[in-house]
Amino acid sequence: MKKFLVFLAAVCLFSSCGTGVYTVSSGKADKSELSFVSKDKMALDVTVDGAAYSVNSVKEKAWKKTGNIKKTALNTISIPTGQHEVSVSGKNGVIYSKKIFVSTGEHKIIEL
Repeated sequence: MKKFLVFLAAVCLFSSCGTGVYTVSSGKADKSELSFVSKDKMALDVTVDGAAYSVNSVKEKAWKKTGNIKKTALNTISIPTGQHEVSVSGKNGVIYSKKIFVSTGEHKIIEL
C-alpha cells in the first residue's frame, strides 16, 4: 500500500508541473534584396510596386555569377518577400520591366 501511495504521489507531482506546449520560431528575416548589374556603373531609377528608389548599378567586371555583390545602400534595395513589379530606368529610358518573385533572405541580382 505504501508503494502505491508513493507512486500516486509521484504521478500527481509530475503531472501537475506547469508543463505545456512551447514553440520557438527562428529562421531568416522576412525580407529580400535587389541589386543590378550592367556593363558600366550607372545611376538608375528603380520602381518596385510604385515605390521609387535611386541606386547605382554594379559594374559587370566586379561581379561573377558565382560570386557575391558587396551590399551597400548605394546599390541594394531591401524589399519584402513575394511577387513584385519592377521597372528600371536609366538615362536612355526604361531598361528593364518585369514581375519578379523573391524568396525569404534572397539577394536577387538583375542583369541589365
